[in-house]
Amino acid sequence: MKTIIDQIGVSHTFETTPKRIVSLVPSQTELLYDLGLEEEIVGITKFCVHPFHFKSTKKIIGGTKKVHVEKIRLLQPDIIIANKEENTFEIVEELSKICTVWVTDIITLVDNLKMIENFGVLFNKRTEAQKWIDKINFAHKDFLNFIKEKETLKVAYFIWANPYMVAGGNTFINELLKLNKFENIYDNNPKYEGRYPEIIIQKMRIQGDPDLVLLSSEPFPFNDEHAFELGRHTHHAKTVFVDGEMFSWYGSRLVKAFDYFKKLHERIA
Repeated sequence: MKTIIDQIGVSHTFETTPKRIVSLVPSQTELLYDLGLEEEIVGITKFCVHPFHFKSTKKIIGGTKKVHVEKIRLLQPDIIIANKEENTFEIVEELSKICTVWVTDIITLVDNLKMIENFGVLFNKRTEAQKWIDKINFAHKDFLNFIKEKETLKVAYFIWANPYMVAGGNTFINELLKLNKFENIYDNNPKYEGRYPEIIIQKMRIQGDPDLVLLSSEPFPFNDEHAFELGRHTHHAKTVFVDGEMFSWYGSRLVKAFDYFKKLHERIA
């Protein structure tokens, strides 16, 4: 028997190691796979695209905001892995009637490492978890050395159009922007409340005038027309399409993300 506290402060007691897992978050599905838990994963969301073959070997139980409760119940899970940002309180409450719902809350790199450590304990994969923690720490240290001489650039990171929405403060995206020495003009901007505020693009110049406009590949499919429209509302910003998974997925994805960030800096130099 083991008792562990999740990342929103809820204590969970397990008599045995959970053997049937439903994952409600794409990046956490990838992490569970990388920890060697492919056989234990029985249900995933339609957005869980890594690894690719899961879409044909695992039961799809809906999206992150709307799940099929009965499909999950029929899978007879021992544990459901959710996230405070991705999944609603109502979903967590409803699914708690089926089995334990473990909720993660990832804002910082430290939060991410804690999640991996927790999964190692939860699923008896401590050695595998430590390997990934070591890989991330090594890649992080290497990237800090790479980035230390780079100049700080002001950025706006767009996640949606019609209406236009950006990543604000208190988000994992914002943490990775800061790591890249990208100063987010909407980080704790008093005119825009919330973590992903809707903004008025005509005011970008007077509210920060970014050097870079970053257009995420997810969740919205930005195109050249969006890039042109946004660029018109800055003085000199360079508009760059970026891989949203690298900026918003936590877990084991970070190892790939640090390499991606190096290439990104070469593109914008």
